[in-house]
Order: sequence, then C-alpha cells, then structure tokens
Amino acid sequence: MSDLSVPKLSKWPFFLGDALLLGMAGFIALQNGFTLGHWELCFVVLSVAAGALLGITPFVLEYDALVKLAEADALTTVVSQLHNLEGIAAQITGATGRWQDAQDQADLTARSAKEIADRMTAEAQSFTEFMQKASDSERATLRLEVEKLRRAEADWLHVLVRMLDHIFALHQGALRSGQPGLIEQLGNFQNACRDAARRVGLTPFAANEAEPFDPQRHKLFDGATKPAPDAVVAQTIATGYTLQGRLIRPALVSLRENPAAAPPASEPAPAEQSSLPLAAADTSPT
Repeated sequence: MSDLSVPKLSKWPFFLGDALLLGMAGFIALQNGFTLGHWELCFVVLSVAAGALLGITPFVLEYDALVKLAEADALTTVVSQLHNLEGIAAQITGATGRWQDAQDQADLTARSAKEIADRMTAEAQSFTEFMQKASDSERATLRLEVEKLRRAEADWLHVLVRMLDHIFALHQGALRSGQPGLIEQLGNFQNACRDAARRVGLTPFAANEAEPFDPQRHKLFDGATKPAPDAVVAQTIATGYTLQGRLIRPALVSLRENPAAAPPASEPAPAEQSSLPLAAADTSPT
C-alpha cells in the first residue's frame, strides 16, 4: 500500500465502555448474590453482550478502513496502469505513423531506384548502339584502307616484278654478248636490285640447269605442253618470285628434249622475258 496513510482509531474509549458494562454486570450479580431474576439476568446478558460488541467494534472499524484503503490503493494502481496504457497506445500510434512514413519513403525510394535503373538501361543500350555504329564505321574505314593498301601493294609488286624481269633480260643479253665487263656490270646491278627487293620480302629465284622439273616451282613457257615425269630444266627463261616466303609466281623454264643429252643452245627472246605476268596466286598481304 503506497502513499495513503492508515487512519488511527483510538481504542481506549471502547475498552473503557466495555469495562464499565462488564463491571455493571458484575455489580448486579454481586448485589443479588448470584441469584438473579429474569430481569436481572436479562440486564446482565445484555451488558455482557453490549460490552463484547463494544470491544470488537474498533477492530471492525479499523478493518473496514484498511479494506477501503486497499481498494483505494488498488484503484490508484489501476488508474496509473490505465495512464500507462494510454501512453503505450500513444507510442504505438506514433510508431504506426512513423512506420507508415517509412513505408512511404521506401516506396518512393524503390520507385526512384527503378527509374534510375531504367534510365541506366536506356543509356547503356544507347551507348552500346553508338559503340556498335562506331565499330561498324571504323571496321568499314579499316576495310577500305586495307583494300587500298592491298591494291597499292599489288601495284608496286607488279612494278617491281616487271623491273626485275627487265633487269634479268638485260643480264641474259649481256651473257649472250660474251663481253666480260658488261656481264660483270649488269650482274652487279642485278644483284643490287635483288638485294633491295629482298628488303621488302620479294625474293627472285631461278631454276638450276639440269634440275628436275617441279610443277610447284616451275612453269613451261608453253602452258599447253605437259612435261614428262623425268623432265629436267634446260634453261630459266624468267625468274620466279616468293613474297615473304609465299610463292607468287613460278619460274618460267624450258625443258631438255632429251634428258640424257647435253644442254641445248636455244636462246630466249628478251621481249618475252619482260612481258611475263605474275602467277594466279593471291598477291595481297595476309
């Protein structure tokens, strides 16, 4: 029981009245020598009963006061609990409101995130399309440049091959002239030109005399003639060429009529040597 003060009831008046009533009953009994009549007996009984009632009255009153005090204390506790419940209800209401606000903010954030994701997807798609277009344009430009480089390479390759063919024809003419000085000068000039051509990967080669005919490296001047299996080379009419190790034109040769006989003394025409085309092999760079 909390702060409520317990009422104090003075019991001595009740005890005093009880003692007087009991004393009166005893006095009546002593006056008659304990031989009591009806009226005296009734008076004695009433006095004793009234004294007993008067003796227990303060305790009964105090008990009632304590009961009422306990009820008031319990009521106070209930009221305080109700106040606490009201506070809890207010907190719950506030938390519900804050939760609703948080839910609204979360929905707004989710919508914003979805919008950002959609924009990022659109931007990524646009960037991909732009890069694809740029890549296609760059590939087309590079393809055009490669084609130009291939045509340019084919042009200078044709020019270089024709120049080497003419130089080879001049050297063959010097050999047929029998002049040692002219042969040496044209031989040195041909070697210098061939060394310059090797720097760009173009290498001329000639078939050796009495070398077995190889269809992969040799070609007859008369393409309609089919050589015999044991055919051997008699003379190189025009040199063959390899570009960076890849054959681009076989050597134009003539064959011995009789492989066991001596080499023929046939002389190729210089005009034929200078007008030889490249082989059908692809001369474009890889």
